[in-house]
Amino acid sequence: MIQIASPQIGKEERDAVDRVLRSGIIAQGPEVAKFEEEFAEACGVKYAVAACNGTTAGHLVMLASGLGPGDEVITTPFTFFATASVVIMAGAKPVFVDVEDDGFCLDPKKVEAAITDRTKAIHPVHLYGELSDMPSFLKICEKHNILLIEDSAQAHCANSWNGNAGSFGKAGWFSFYPTKNMTTSEGGMITTNDEEFANKCKVIRAHGMTAQYQHTEFGYNYRMTDISAAIGREQLKKLSKFNSRRREIAEIYNSELSDLVVTPKNRRGHVFHQYTIRTEKRDQLKEFLFDRKINTGIYYPSLLFNYPSMEAYKSICPNAEILIKEVLSLPVHPALTDSDVFEVISSIKEFFE
Repeated sequence: MIQIASPQIGKEERDAVDRVLRSGIIAQGPEVAKFEEEFAEACGVKYAVAACNGTTAGHLVMLASGLGPGDEVITTPFTFFATASVVIMAGAKPVFVDVEDDGFCLDPKKVEAAITDRTKAIHPVHLYGELSDMPSFLKICEKHNILLIEDSAQAHCANSWNGNAGSFGKAGWFSFYPTKNMTTSEGGMITTNDEEFANKCKVIRAHGMTAQYQHTEFGYNYRMTDISAAIGREQLKKLSKFNSRRREIAEIYNSELSDLVVTPKNRRGHVFHQYTIRTEKRDQLKEFLFDRKINTGIYYPSLLFNYPSMEAYKSICPNAEILIKEVLSLPVHPALTDSDVFEVISSIKEFFE
């Protein structure tokens, strides 16, 4: 079976974990601190704050931004659940706006009309590994004096406009779930150039403590372990190679499939966490490929406001409504051989014969 994802864990990661276990320091410690420094450098920011998963990283960003009841955060409904759940967890309200006509990311042209006197932040998602239109969002946020927060969970080191994902706004947040471009098994990271903001995240991350048993505010236990950080440090060394292979596979797909399906645009620093095509025959194609032992994925089968837990935030997003019926993600991970890639291509061509 050709899998849609395959975490690449090697001897380096296993040796790093063993080193930590032998050290006796397995909770948040020196490995986390080093991982934060190295990830900040890779993203081109001054500070990074590690968390136990991507969702907790996003929640920390919302809390450190001062968001709460009565505040609105504009975002996309075509994304993973956590994009909006972290807003709700902070007590704020997600306001869903449609995606671009020619892509998958939040449309800046539609965002400005949704801004009210309660809007405190715009929260675009670098979906599938493609940067959102950050210059446009920066202009909108500056004009209206609101925060720009980047959901960078799928875009590790995506780079365009002389900047990386997580370096454009007030803060960005990342996920290191096993299927991401790099992993820590579970884990998350916040990036920012604001020292006060970074320190605020660190305090909330550790039960609101500024010193041992000095709880200056309400906080949570959102800390990363040194075990996870050790894995992440080794993965970060390999990230450039991983991303390059993903881009290489995407180029092959684009050259071979563009006459059969709508292929993704290779633009805005895309690192292809997912390679996602569009076709009106999505469900039939998915079944056909599965029968030929090729796994694919539908990201995402529903818009967030169509889930019962978020139906109170219902919105009108016609472009996104079309996407949930047409998107299909193909295998694109670094473990794929060229033979695997062309097997996927030949099977798709066979389907459309």
